[in-house]
Amino acid sequence: MGVQDQAVLDENAEALGVPRKQLMESSGNAVARVVRDVADPGSEVAVVAGRGNNGGDAFVTARFLKGYDVTVHLLGRAETITTDIARENWDALQRAEVDAHEVRDSTGLDLGDPDVVIDAMLGTGVTGALREPEATAAERIAETGATVVAVDVPSGIDADTGEAAGAAVDADHVVTFHDQKPGLVDLDADVTVADIGIPDAAERFVERGDLLRLSRDPQSHKGDHGEVLVIGGGPYTGAPALTAQAAFRAGADLVRVACPSSVAREVQSFSEGIIVRPFTGDLLEPGHVDQLLDRAVEHDVVVIGPGLGNATGTLEAVREFLAEFDGRAVIDADALEVVPGTETDATLLCTPHQGELRKMGGETDDDWETRAELVESFAADLGETMLVKGAYDVISDGERTRINRTGNPGMTVGGTGDVLAGASAALMATQEPIHAGAIAAYANGRAGDLAVEEYGHGLVAPDLVDALPTALWGDDDE
Repeated sequence: MGVQDQAVLDENAEALGVPRKQLMESSGNAVARVVRDVADPGSEVAVVAGRGNNGGDAFVTARFLKGYDVTVHLLGRAETITTDIARENWDALQRAEVDAHEVRDSTGLDLGDPDVVIDAMLGTGVTGALREPEATAAERIAETGATVVAVDVPSGIDADTGEAAGAAVDADHVVTFHDQKPGLVDLDADVTVADIGIPDAAERFVERGDLLRLSRDPQSHKGDHGEVLVIGGGPYTGAPALTAQAAFRAGADLVRVACPSSVAREVQSFSEGIIVRPFTGDLLEPGHVDQLLDRAVEHDVVVIGPGLGNATGTLEAVREFLAEFDGRAVIDADALEVVPGTETDATLLCTPHQGELRKMGGETDDDWETRAELVESFAADLGETMLVKGAYDVISDGERTRINRTGNPGMTVGGTGDVLAGASAALMATQEPIHAGAIAAYANGRAGDLAVEEYGHGLVAPDLVDALPTALWGDDDE
């Protein structure tokens, strides 16, 4: 489990009613248990703590080490502790009259001659070479010769890779939480993976924590967040336009629609931001495939299906396209039925409703847990990622399966699936398919919930498009 995965779980746990303060209490207790295993009561323990939640875990640890001679060294001023829960636990140390003091000048850090040092300077979210005051503190820790117990990850070590960009704390024991971190596997240290009470539901259900994956580099440029090509239209014009608009609203930088020339002007009329790339005729036909493949390679993700219809020539064209395409694609609507039996090197995210799933050869069930098992099995057989729409959406790549519970009965209105396809494509430009599908399902349903709050069950699909930015990046309490 990577660093970002852990952050997602922590946030999801809070959304499910397990507050971070409770997780911190459990984390600190887990570290204290390891200290008790490696040192007898009465031993001297020096805690070197940073100003984030990693330090907060260690503040809790200090409270649990009754019978030990504990000194807590906070690197920096207490008023600069970065989170409320860490500050609360620092205050608890003061009230308990634990020997805890601020280190305002790292050159003056004196750890004494401890039996154990607890490294809680930097957590899993901090990478790169150690800077001051942590760099000097790491030197002081090494000079003690004490047994070193690191909280979550040794400071200076990348929890995803196990590499250090410079000096790092050489830990004898590491206490990490909930699941193993990839970068700890090859460390020359005893690693304890502690259960801190994160519920299984935090991994199972898509929640607001999943949105943490959407962070953007402030220095990003146009195109960094994806260019999407929508192949759709012919019998229907609204579907590809909705998909394109949703892709924009979900963060894609550029969106183009390849559609029959007979409907190009109508598709363009839905939004001035849509760039239309027409092909001749009234329907997608095999003769258009080479042209579309040339366009597709210029994009990060292709959506194929919205509004295409199910004419024999159209489905054959989709089949030929997928047989030659090796990029990322969201498959929706009538195009879904050609996926089974078509060999492709493309990476697919398929977005069927349950009727379309059956047409693909999959099975479903009224019970969401049974349905999740069936979808996971079908995704494994297919070798692709599935996002099966329903009251509970099921997203699975055959190994990992997520459940989304946002949304409401008002979303049975036509066009909401087209919105989901567009959001999925935008997100798939920057995310793994399983994460793109999970976040898109959550955001689509959340947008529907926001629209119902404003319009009641008389919502229409464009209402979801308009609500997508708030669903993805707005205040979840709105």
